[in-house]
Amino acid sequence: MAMRKKQKKLPRRNRTGLAAAPLEKGFEAVQSYFQTEVSNADISKVLKTYIRDKYKNSINKDYVLACPEYTFTMPYQAATAFWLTHATKKNDDDRSKGYSDALSKYLSQLIAMGKDIYFEKQAKLKDSTAVRSISPMERLQRKISNTIMQDLLDLEDKWIEGEDATLDLYQEFRRHGLPNSATKTVRYVVDGWLQDYNDAYTKACPDAVEGYSHLSRVQLRKRVQACESMLADLDRLQSAAKATRKSRVKQPKAADKQVTKLKYKKEDNDYKIVSVAPLSVIGSHRLFTFNVKTRVITEFVTSSAKGFEVSGTTLKNIDTSLSRSTRLRKPDAFLPIVLSKTTKQIDNEWKSLTTKTTVPNGRMSVDTVLLKVMDK
Repeated sequence: MAMRKKQKKLPRRNRTGLAAAPLEKGFEAVQSYFQTEVSNADISKVLKTYIRDKYKNSINKDYVLACPEYTFTMPYQAATAFWLTHATKKNDDDRSKGYSDALSKYLSQLIAMGKDIYFEKQAKLKDSTAVRSISPMERLQRKISNTIMQDLLDLEDKWIEGEDATLDLYQEFRRHGLPNSATKTVRYVVDGWLQDYNDAYTKACPDAVEGYSHLSRVQLRKRVQACESMLADLDRLQSAAKATRKSRVKQPKAADKQVTKLKYKKEDNDYKIVSVAPLSVIGSHRLFTFNVKTRVITEFVTSSAKGFEVSGTTLKNIDTSLSRSTRLRKPDAFLPIVLSKTTKQIDNEWKSLTTKTTVPNGRMSVDTVLLKVMDK
């Protein structure tokens, strides 16, 4: 009788990637594994799968997935999503709850970020015959994702490999031609790194201590210093942008717009006087007004090169040291002088008045007649 040939056992291939994630060892082990062993492509895949499942019947799914690719390459968020999806006992590790809350907060931020990008994309798709154009926001996000974020990902890969690498963000921003508005996106990433490394170095967070247990205190300190240096570079970029920003010159309001709310009396039949056109007040340097109710005559003078301006019902740019008001006992005798005489002649007649002279405030009313405007 022929003997059965013994079947040869083939060597079992070691598991790698997501399949080798140590779920049986608890949440901390999964988190550490994602930090050091899982590629950015797999991290992105895990996070996107979790998002599609979480927001399966919600428009929020489309908002989040519209975000730039770098937002899906965060190891801690992906590790939390992987744990919540695949762990058999999700509540056996109290520390995972804090990271679960942090993941929810992070997804809320992605919803807010991606909402505008999503609607801009949808607006472009409505007209399929139109030439595809990229919005300024989308163009900037693409540039950030393809330049400085790749530099940060390369730096993170070098750190994972044990290198003491650094990154000069100031020079990289200049090299890539990135605007000051790009610093906010980069700061969010670097701030997260700094907090994690600080927590591990100071032993403020047990999770961070466990996650970075493979690094010595010297290495942790160098990582903290590298993050602080990058944040300082971002501060310098913002300061440089403020220093070179052109100051905004306030444009003068159009004359017709200034006088739309100006209150004045067009004509008074008792004193037989008529107001000049309100537009002629704008830019002039001397204005005489008469209040028919209080019999107060006012001489407004301005030293401003722009002349008078009007805001609401108030005359602006008044020189209070040269402007004056007084009550007339005999308006019929003085008003014709104001209407027909020169500035010097009016001043001589004003000095002969015995009533008290006061400083005007520039406010007009429905009883005010705009008697006369002059350029000097």
